[in-house]
Amino acid sequence: MPPHRIALLFNANKVYDRQVIAGIGQYLKSTRVEWDLFMEDDFRSRTLGIHRWGGDGIIADFDDPVVAETLATLSMPIVAMGGSYADDRLYPVGTPYVATDNVMLVRTAYDHLIEQGLQRFAFYGLPAVPGNRWAQEREAAFAQMVATDGVEGIIYRGSPTSAGGWGRAQEEMVEWVRSLPKPIGIIAVTDARARQLLQACVVADMPVPGQIAVVGIDNDPMAQLLSRISLTSVIQGAEEMGRTAAQILHQMLHGSDCSTTRVLVPPVGLNVQASSQHQPSKSPHVMRARHYIQQYACLGIKTEQVADYVGVSRTLLEEHFKRELRQTVHQTILDHKLKMAHGMLADPRIPLADVAVRCGFTSLQYMYAVFRREYDCTPRQFIEAQRSRA
Repeated sequence: MPPHRIALLFNANKVYDRQVIAGIGQYLKSTRVEWDLFMEDDFRSRTLGIHRWGGDGIIADFDDPVVAETLATLSMPIVAMGGSYADDRLYPVGTPYVATDNVMLVRTAYDHLIEQGLQRFAFYGLPAVPGNRWAQEREAAFAQMVATDGVEGIIYRGSPTSAGGWGRAQEEMVEWVRSLPKPIGIIAVTDARARQLLQACVVADMPVPGQIAVVGIDNDPMAQLLSRISLTSVIQGAEEMGRTAAQILHQMLHGSDCSTTRVLVPPVGLNVQASSQHQPSKSPHVMRARHYIQQYACLGIKTEQVADYVGVSRTLLEEHFKRELRQTVHQTILDHKLKMAHGMLADPRIPLADVAVRCGFTSLQYMYAVFRREYDCTPRQFIEAQRSRA
């Protein structure tokens, strides 16, 4: 028998879609199922001509209402994927559906911010348009959580992302950030929106996470690379969604009736980084200094530069650091550089020399000297010891 011809209709320019596709690939490899996969060359989810395609089955992102409407008249096996809904009537009828649990995604972020000692919360979402129904579900989940707990919750949708209107959109976001009661924890509907929010905080000169703690959703490596402050993010179970969808379609291709199947996939966990690690500071000088250090420690800044940014003398700043953090400004800078190095060393694809440069050490030899002084081992020995404890 020739392999089944399967279309994957996803916009793989998004990390969520790429992880779903990866999960489908993992299922195929683990089961030795052979499918002849069709995807657009540029990994876009176009449905033009899909009725003339003549394949055997489809796995598609039904968060796009155009995709859902177009495929509704096809008679071949189809597995729908997308966000979960509080209203069951919003799910497609007669089509198996694999969903990311929107409520649990928001709950994971919300509970984490509560654990940081925060009592005010906000949500940075997306404009309410048909293609953003999943975002509206996350916003509604947030609104329900803060209402149930009787705490303050603020919702801001902002503007669509476009080059022409971005200048004004960022100005509005900066104004919103400045107007918020502080300290506050903000859940961003995606990592892309979280990155925009972190940029607005930098422009507004608002300390993160001292005054504003931020959590995104997606665990997108690109958002991490483009943010000076490392981003805490909820890890979706997107690969598990892909594996589940492929399994359901495999069963349908062999005669199983899965028309009423609905699977809700919870998040994998939370990647905790600096953006949400809120530690209330008694001293505003320490709070502003730590905000500056989180942005620029890896650029080789010195204590004098931190003091200049805060607007106090080096001696006064050192007194505040020793009283509140029980360490010097220099040690705080070094701790941040070492923490960044820990994350990079975990990726064997990054050369040690690159780790040293990107973390702000003057040379590879100096990074080795610091690791020996702080941990009594080399960088490689440090990461091997961390893996053995995991």
